[in-house]
Amino acid sequence: MAQTLYKPTTCGISFHHQSRHHSRSLSFSSSLSTLPLYTALDTNAVKCVIEVEQNRRGRLIVKSKSDFDELGVDISLSPRVNAVKPSRTVAITDQATALVQAGVPVIRLAAGEPDFDTPAVIAEAGINAIREGHTRYTPNAGLLELRQAICHKLKEENGISYTPDQVVVSNGAKQSIAQAVLAVCSPGDEVIVPAPFWVSYPEMARLADATPVILPTSISDDFLLDPKLLESTITERSRLLILCSPSNPTGSVYPKKLLEEIAQIVAKHPRLLVISDEIYEHIIYAPATHTSFASLPGMWDRTLTVNGFSKAFAMTGWRLGYIAGPKHFISACGKIQSQFTSGASSISQKAGVAALGLGYAGGEAVSTMVKAFRERRDYLVKSFREIDGVKISEPKGAFYLFIDFSIYYGREAEGFGKIEDSESLCRYLLEKGQVALVPGSAFGDDTCIRVSYAASLPTLQAAVERIKKALISLTSAALV
Repeated sequence: MAQTLYKPTTCGISFHHQSRHHSRSLSFSSSLSTLPLYTALDTNAVKCVIEVEQNRRGRLIVKSKSDFDELGVDISLSPRVNAVKPSRTVAITDQATALVQAGVPVIRLAAGEPDFDTPAVIAEAGINAIREGHTRYTPNAGLLELRQAICHKLKEENGISYTPDQVVVSNGAKQSIAQAVLAVCSPGDEVIVPAPFWVSYPEMARLADATPVILPTSISDDFLLDPKLLESTITERSRLLILCSPSNPTGSVYPKKLLEEIAQIVAKHPRLLVISDEIYEHIIYAPATHTSFASLPGMWDRTLTVNGFSKAFAMTGWRLGYIAGPKHFISACGKIQSQFTSGASSISQKAGVAALGLGYAGGEAVSTMVKAFRERRDYLVKSFREIDGVKISEPKGAFYLFIDFSIYYGREAEGFGKIEDSESLCRYLLEKGQVALVPGSAFGDDTCIRVSYAASLPTLQAAVERIKKALISLTSAALV
């Protein structure tokens, strides 16, 4: 059994290796830059290096003190994981839930989760699936019955045609997107993401060893991507463009004309594919209409359409989503899924079949929820527009407001400190107003805060009252 002893030296690192058969010493008295992996090391990290280990293949492994716990166990993580940021929406939601469980009356407007129960017909289908013994593994790509229903839905509602072997059902749309990014991206590829963006898009790119390229948008343009900016950004390394309409976090809906302009640009670049995240398509407010990117001329062959059941059908806990596209790409997504999770829950899939059987765009069950969301949106837009200096782009879909509160930055809050950015303002509103919101920095725009109106109207009314009361103190505070 090999034993490695370490000691720091003034001129570098010495390393003594002992085994049953031999002993070897290595020392580095000159610059560490001679090590091939030095360029990947932080200068400060090198100062606390306590181990240089040679593995069986003769490869040198440099580790720092921080990689070891008190028992001497190597607790280092993959560089790929270290490059990924944790989900801020999940973290804030968990924090708010913990406060509520501790007895603090926090109003939670952070999570993107409908407050409605799953429609009874869907829930009953899940219950029946259990009673009837549909509790075993399904095919990796999903039940044929469900994939056929998805194909019918995409044809009738979105104008795009697929066969069941061009669809993979996953444990939520998030898994569908992650697998698509992993399937098509190579190290060094670029993933173009308009900001504000859903928090997971850039991190999924990093997990695939790709580089997220963030394109800013403006509240004055309803947070819609400027085609000219897109065109000037595309390089030979550009592999993916991710579009989300209706958008999380802004609620913006891309008009068909704008999507056509984007499609004309995409068509000029053979390597560039598009992930079209359409999870909020049914939560849309007339006169806005939804257009599937794959339905545009020339875009079917290069578009991966992602959708699911969580938002429109209030099925967040059922964990059910899907991706559709050309068989070559979809088969690759299925291959990844087969080694990661295998197929989605059989019970959830049976419930998904029932959901798609409710009628066009989810029928009355979905339209009732959308009507309530619209009423809430109208109330919040009116209420926040009453606050001087606050900027709002009225959302045309989803159930979020992305509000510019930057007028309050730089002010000193008594007993709290300086409001420096969206994160500190959210902490202030949580502490002083007991309302949980998500800072815009999590979505790539630090001027704004995301407000989810997936809560009852009385809850939203109470939240607005608390927010306004907390902001009054900042309005009178001096800039520092």
